[in-house]
Amino acid sequence: MDQCLAELSAVTKRFGKIVALDGLDLDVRSGELLAVLGPNGAGKTTAISLLLGLQQPDSGTASLFGQSPLRVESRRQVGVMMQDVTLAPELHVRELIEQVSSYYPDPLSTNAVLDMTHTGQIARRPYSKLSSGQKRQAQFAMALCGRPKLLFLDEPTVGLDIQAREMLWATLRALIREGASIVLTTHYLEEAEALADRVAVLAKGRVIASGTVDEMRALVVRKRVTCRASVASEVVATWPGVEIATRDQQGLHITASNAEDVVRRLLAADPDLRDLEVRRAGLAEAFTELTQENAQ
Repeated sequence: MDQCLAELSAVTKRFGKIVALDGLDLDVRSGELLAVLGPNGAGKTTAISLLLGLQQPDSGTASLFGQSPLRVESRRQVGVMMQDVTLAPELHVRELIEQVSSYYPDPLSTNAVLDMTHTGQIARRPYSKLSSGQKRQAQFAMALCGRPKLLFLDEPTVGLDIQAREMLWATLRALIREGASIVLTTHYLEEAEALADRVAVLAKGRVIASGTVDEMRALVVRKRVTCRASVASEVVATWPGVEIATRDQQGLHITASNAEDVVRRLLAADPDLRDLEVRRAGLAEAFTELTQENAQ
């Protein structure tokens, strides 16, 4: 994972008075899945557009496989699945895959792509007749057909049902095992938590945190406390350091910045407390805390 495949260095990009990227440094390493997270307007799509050569930085540099992203040699090693896509509605899925495959020097066979992405059942269907989820599956197949060394996926599982989403996850894991590298932008934080080797959190055009999922969790002090106790969640919610307190059939669920104090108060309030579990906050809590701090 030491080799850098794509990089933005001190990149600034403006659109009129709006600063989309503000001295951004971002790199993609060999053999990793990098999840790029951030609230709307953080600069995620702009950053990917610069790495793909679709836009040019106002200052700083963008490189793809050690070259300009504008060079054909670099772009032929990349697969792309963007969020907003317009494709020829009358073409069948097989025809779309074959069309994209023709741009690459050594593409996979169409049948291999259909098998890998589980799209054989829709191969003969016109693109216009597909559901939104099936269109995303077709776009994913098109992104893989050229044997990319680096794959850019922008919100790839939006519109997919649970089964299709799990199949896409399995395919991504297989690609990483085979040596591919992936850049993933997603609003599904559990997706990044399940798949990412490394996470970069963007806010206001800068990387505000970067590291493994565990390192991102370690940046925040929040912990989750679950238990079965008689004390009301409304009462617990008023305790110092408690941010959220809810109850369901599984028991009482608490998110707190001082879990030890909360546990002591729970035991004092209910000596019969049972099924106590304290866990470190997940990526979702870390993301929320990091972006809220940056917004202040």
